[in-house]
Amino acid sequence: MNQNDQESRDLRRVNLDTTLVESSETLDPNELPDEEICLNVSSLSLHYGEALALKDISMKIPRQRVTALIGPSGCGKSTLIRCFNRMNDLIDGVRIHGRIELDGTEIHDRNVDVAQLRRQVGMVFQRPNPFPKSVYENVAYGLRLTENLPKSELDDRVEWALKSAALWEEMEGRLKESALGLSGGQQQRLVIARAVAVKPSVLLLDEPASALDPLSTLKIEELIAQLKSDYTIVIVTHNMQQAARVSDYTSFLYLGELIEFDSTANIFLNPSKQQTEDYITGRYG
Repeated sequence: MNQNDQESRDLRRVNLDTTLVESSETLDPNELPDEEICLNVSSLSLHYGEALALKDISMKIPRQRVTALIGPSGCGKSTLIRCFNRMNDLIDGVRIHGRIELDGTEIHDRNVDVAQLRRQVGMVFQRPNPFPKSVYENVAYGLRLTENLPKSELDDRVEWALKSAALWEEMEGRLKESALGLSGGQQQRLVIARAVAVKPSVLLLDEPASALDPLSTLKIEELIAQLKSDYTIVIVTHNMQQAARVSDYTSFLYLGELIEFDSTANIFLNPSKQQTEDYITGRYG
């Protein structure tokens, strides 16, 4: 490695160290008691036809914390996150082996209602996808399908969800406007409001800020910090500074394998694997 490459890696490490705020309450995930584990993944492998996308992944995702999935494009991050609400079931030719337990229940058990699972495990995608309806109807949509609420209670729940997504002050007088007229950042927060309205226990965020400007990204990150007191959050991100800012735990994936999973502080400041060190300091990926 030449001197310029070393200086570049050192600079990246300084930037990450400056960004990272270490929590004294963040423990090794393997040392947490069972009641603090929300998702327990054991020996999970996934094939798309003959192609192996995930290989023998085991990890314990803590309750009411933010867990970030990092790694280069194509490493299996989005595939893994979609396993948690069985979105991969919708893809032809997918074969899954291993176990995923949500609060102690195996999500592939034949008695599991997949629709109910997806209400319990909400998902927000990379690009905002509001329905071509009003702001109010976007939030109320899932509630109308799942709960028979009287109008006053429906109104209250819509307001609560918009407040939970830090959007109520901006939308209070615009509830009848089309959601398609909102800014990208507002649309993404509206989609988060739609997800939390049905009161899930887990929120899956698949690169929720990658299509947003820096100010909107900051609002999404602030929102994540607020939401983790009520939800278990799993976020896919390519932005390592973002992972360091928002997450309590970080997993590094490469070519479908889980290389390392630990507290975010340990991953970024003291990784146990050289491969992790090389990735976060920009040697490859």
